[in-house]
Amino acid sequence: MLISHNWLRELTNTQLTPQELRERLTMVGLAIDAVEEQPADSVLDVEVPSNRPDCLSHVGIAREVSVIESGQLSLPAEQPAKTEGKAGSFTSVVINDPDLCPRYAARLVRGVKIGPSPEWLAKRLEAIGQRPINNVADITNYVLHEIGQPLHAFDFARLADRRIVVRRAASGEKLKTLDGIERELTSDMLVIADAERPVALAGIMGGEDSEISNETTDVLIESAYFNPDSVRKTARSLGMDTEASRRFERGADREGVLRALRRCVELICAVAGGVATEDAIDVYPDPTSATVVKFRPARVTELTSLSVETVEMKRILDGLGFELIGESADRLDYKVPSWRVDVELEEDLVEEVARHTGYEKIASELPPSDSAGEYHSTEMKQRLLRVALNGLGYDEAINFSFIQHQEEFELIPAFAGNGATQPELSNPILENASSMRSTLLPGLLTSLRHNNNHGIRDVRLFEIGRIFATSKPGQLPEETNSLAMIATGGVVEEARALAARELDFFDLKGALETAVARMYLKPLSFSKADVKHLRSGQAAKVSTEDGTVVGTAGRLSEAIASAHKFRQPVYVLELDLSSLLAGPTKEVHYKPLPRYPMVVRDISILLSRTIQLDEVLATVDEQSVSDCRGARFVGVYEGANIPADKRSLTLRVEYRSDERTLRDEEVEERHAQLTQYLLQKFSAEQR
Repeated sequence: MLISHNWLRELTNTQLTPQELRERLTMVGLAIDAVEEQPADSVLDVEVPSNRPDCLSHVGIAREVSVIESGQLSLPAEQPAKTEGKAGSFTSVVINDPDLCPRYAARLVRGVKIGPSPEWLAKRLEAIGQRPINNVADITNYVLHEIGQPLHAFDFARLADRRIVVRRAASGEKLKTLDGIERELTSDMLVIADAERPVALAGIMGGEDSEISNETTDVLIESAYFNPDSVRKTARSLGMDTEASRRFERGADREGVLRALRRCVELICAVAGGVATEDAIDVYPDPTSATVVKFRPARVTELTSLSVETVEMKRILDGLGFELIGESADRLDYKVPSWRVDVELEEDLVEEVARHTGYEKIASELPPSDSAGEYHSTEMKQRLLRVALNGLGYDEAINFSFIQHQEEFELIPAFAGNGATQPELSNPILENASSMRSTLLPGLLTSLRHNNNHGIRDVRLFEIGRIFATSKPGQLPEETNSLAMIATGGVVEEARALAARELDFFDLKGALETAVARMYLKPLSFSKADVKHLRSGQAAKVSTEDGTVVGTAGRLSEAIASAHKFRQPVYVLELDLSSLLAGPTKEVHYKPLPRYPMVVRDISILLSRTIQLDEVLATVDEQSVSDCRGARFVGVYEGANIPADKRSLTLRVEYRSDERTLRDEEVEERHAQLTQYLLQKFSAEQR
């Protein structure tokens, strides 16, 4: 927005230089990008915030300057025009779509003489980058930059039936605008029409067929308020950006329509001659009432720490146009001026006082608190979890909380048990993000596909985040923390370019178990399960030591893998992190290093495929064979010379005494005892 320093001086009698104004206006939230020095003037390029359409005019900026200098705003004196006849005797206005045009006013000036603008008007417009056209068009532009209300002048003789109809365009209807471009319109665009055809795009640009020319003698002046969303949508659809559309898009002054119209008609009669109608046609079917804000001066200190006298607050708000309509010991009631479309709350008035008192005076300090700050009880555990997974080669992913509706994934037990569903957004920003996520897996799968599309096949990712579910319509969704992991491709060792082997389920399982141990939690157990999004026979439920099921793990189902175009096995897990962290913890005790050597013996047994490794290891611990320190998994064999319903499992059992070195015959005796028990327990054979 270009602002003339000379024009500001006329409105405020400011004594500040352009450079001083640059600094002072910037400090109240109206940044000055540059100051251009001209031979007889200086022009300030003001960056007006999107919520301050009232500052898209010289009067709006002058109002701020008058408060800065504790001065008075001097509005232009009225110049009564010569009038004759009622507007309704010559023309009419009909609004067919009041939702897009809540107010439309028009006034007729007859007998004007079109010609060049006087020197003062032409120079004023040229100073702010406006090319003079003719006296009538220049006056509408002048009032726009003076007051901020866009206006348009029609050649009254070119309007069919001499009337105005505000309506939606017919689909495919065409209009050649003042820039000479013929535009095809759609049914959601608002136009100003006469009895036969569109003559202007509402709030954006007039039409070529009704523009002012040297032959024009009667001029119909339009002043209206158009729906900001409608103007913005039409302007973007047609690729147009005009001085009028910029103001209507942000919100014009609905109550300033007649004021701007009167000012324009007075100037036209003074510059171009002519006789105006005594009144204006003002179609305003649903007038709005003024906003009243209850303002407590004490809130200024509470919210900003600024100490401002009540008298100073009144001066600032009065200078900005807020009308004091009520006052009590601790409260001031202000009526918000119609041009301040951004003010609705008490906090908005606090901001106005703070702006003109000085943001730079607000002290830098922490807000008061009655309690000391501290980590969340699970914060350190989550930090250990991240460190552990990073050390195992897993990268952390962060995905959006809004996703498409998903039904192919089974929810974590905390949600699945109560019939919870994925919460839907009532007003989604994006079509592909219409729901709140109830699982982290869709986001991780999208990240995996993105990596695959860029030629990266060896991927290990994890994500920690909030997930949401709702069990009853109309209620706020439940939420909890979740951990999800994904692994696919090969195991790439340090300083190696090629993968040593392919990742499998046990890599994923081992990473989780390592991370759980790093958090000093008790070990998890894995058992067979049927999970909707996992491959049958390669799915497990994950439980804590006390039997609480916290999640699932396994190989991604073929249906989901095919939908994402994955060509290699993908292993995933997801669990309720909040429940996991609230589960049993493992006490860490000091143990001295063993003084006597360990003796190991391997055992290979042929057993049913339905028996899980965890059952065998648990049996070893339960048997409590003397000096047995536990068993570890060595390997499994399936194939030649092994029945299809069986597999060979090899364990390494460790024996050690705390009192002496064990003799071989003692170890063999204990090992035979353990072997015999396992063979009987699982109906197995020794290999």
